Amino acid sequence: MCLLSVSLLLTAVLLTDAEWETDPRFWNDQARRTLENALKLKPRVHRAKNIILFLGDGMGVSTVSAARILRGQMEGHSGEETVLAMDSFPYLALSKTYSVDKQVSDSASTATAYHCGVKANSKTVGVSAKAVANECNSTFGNEVHSVLHRAKAQGKSVGIVTTTRVQHASPAAAYAHSVSRSWYSDSDLPSIAKSQGCTDISTQLITNTHIDVILGGGRMYMTPRGTPDPEYPSSSSRKGDRRDKKNLIELWLNAQKDKNAQFVWNKEQFNAVDVKTTDSLMGLFEPKDMRFEVFRNRTRDPSIVEMTEKAIQILSKNPNGFFLFVEGGRIDHGHHDGVAKLALTETVMFDRAIQRASELTRESETLTVVTADHSHVFTFGGNTPRGNPIFGLAPRNAEDQLPFTSILYANGPGYVHVNGTRANVSAVDYYDEEYMQQAAVPLDAETHGGEDVAIYAKGPMAHLFHGVKEQHYVAHALAYAACLHPYTDTHCTPDTSNTASLPHTLYTTLFSLTCFIIGVMYR
Repeated sequence: MCLLSVSLLLTAVLLTDAEWETDPRFWNDQARRTLENALKLKPRVHRAKNIILFLGDGMGVSTVSAARILRGQMEGHSGEETVLAMDSFPYLALSKTYSVDKQVSDSASTATAYHCGVKANSKTVGVSAKAVANECNSTFGNEVHSVLHRAKAQGKSVGIVTTTRVQHASPAAAYAHSVSRSWYSDSDLPSIAKSQGCTDISTQLITNTHIDVILGGGRMYMTPRGTPDPEYPSSSSRKGDRRDKKNLIELWLNAQKDKNAQFVWNKEQFNAVDVKTTDSLMGLFEPKDMRFEVFRNRTRDPSIVEMTEKAIQILSKNPNGFFLFVEGGRIDHGHHDGVAKLALTETVMFDRAIQRASELTRESETLTVVTADHSHVFTFGGNTPRGNPIFGLAPRNAEDQLPFTSILYANGPGYVHVNGTRANVSAVDYYDEEYMQQAAVPLDAETHGGEDVAIYAKGPMAHLFHGVKEQHYVAHALAYAACLHPYTDTHCTPDTSNTASLPHTLYTTLFSLTCFIIGVMYR
C-alpha cells in the first residue's frame, strides 16, 4: 500500500519544492491513503474507562484553522498542510452553542450544557434554566450535576486543568451551582445572597465534590482579605480577597490528610511533586488567571502541557479510571482583547496538551473529546497566497488604498479611525505579540460568535459524536460512554482489548509511521 508513496518519493528527487504539489499523483495518493484509513475505521463500542474533555474557550473553527497555519509556520512550513493533534481524531461533529436566553452565548451557560447536560441561562453555572441570573433564591432545587461529579460518585478520580482561574465559568460548572459566574469569593456575594444561603464558587470548589487534581490560577479567592500573595508579596491588588477570614487552601489540605495531598504555587514545587506518592494536588500559580503563553515565566509557571501531563499521571493510578477536564481558557481572552497572536498561540499550546494526553493514554480505554464553548467574530482572508504569514498583510490594498492584515475582527477595540480614516497598519509592527488587529465596529471588548463549533472525538464510543448536535448532548454522550448516571444500566460493555492485540497495533503504527515519513520526505 505504500508503493505509490515510494513512487512519489522517487519522483520527488526530480522535482523542486515549488513543484511537488503540481503532480496529481501526490493528491491522488494522499486521498487514497485517507480513504483506506476511513474504510478501516471501526467504532469502539465498549465502555470507556477514562474520559478527557478538552475545552478550547472561544476556539471557533476559524481559530483552529488559523492556529493550524501558525503551528506549521512556527515549524518552518507554509502552514496550511499542517495536521494538528485534534485534526487526527477520527470522529467529528458540530455543536449548536445557543443558550436558553441568548442566541450568542457566554462561557457559563455553555459550560453548564457540556458539563451537566442541560442548556441554561447566561451568567449561571451548574443550575438549570429555571434559575435566574443573580437571584440567589432561584438556585435551590435547580442544581444540575456534572459528568465530573457523577464520575467521582462512581469511584473515578477527577481533575481540572485550566489556564484561567480555577473558579472561572468553564471549570466552575463542573463542581459549582451558582446563579452568578462572578461570585468567585465571598467578597463578591451581595449581602442578600449571603442571607439567602448562597455560597461563593471557591468555597464550592473544596466542598461540593472532592476533586483530586486542581491546577490553574485563582489564589487570591482562596485566602483571607489582605493575605500577601507568595509570588507578589508587595502587590496590594493581588492580596487575598476573602472576608470570612477562611483559608480555603488550608481547609482543603486538612480535609486530605489521609490522601497524600499537596499544594503548590510555583513551577519548582510543581516539578518536585512525586506523582507516585501524591493522590491529591492543588496548584494555583497566579492570583487570578494564568499568564498568556507568550508572557509566561517558564521558570515560575507550568504550561498547560505540563499541567495536563501531571494531572494524567496522578489520576491514572486509579484502577476505576478517571475524568479530566482541560481548558485552554485564555484563547477566549486573547480574542476579547482583539489580539490574535495571543489567542492563536494559546490554541497551539492547547493542541500540544492534546497531543501529550494522547501519548500518555491508551485510545482503547480513553474517550478523548475536544470542543469549544463558543466562537468569536474572528476571521482571516483577503485572497492571501499560499504560505502567507498568518499575521501578515493581504496582497492588495483595500478600497481606501490602505493595506490590511489577513486577520480581522468584526468588532472590538481594534476599531481605530483618525479623521474618518482607519489607520495605516504598515506604520506599526503587526507581528508584535500585542498588536491589535483592526475591527469593523468599535467595542471595548470583542464579542463571541454565534456559529456552531466543532467536536473532535476518539476512543470508546467516540462514534456517538457525529452530525450536528445540541451542545448539551456532549455531557450525555460522555456519561453514556463511561456508564455514568443516568446511563448505568444501558450497555456498559467492558473493554475486550487485551495484550494479544498489541502486535497488530504495533504493526499498524509502524506501517502508518513509515508512510508518514515517506510523505514528509517527499514534501
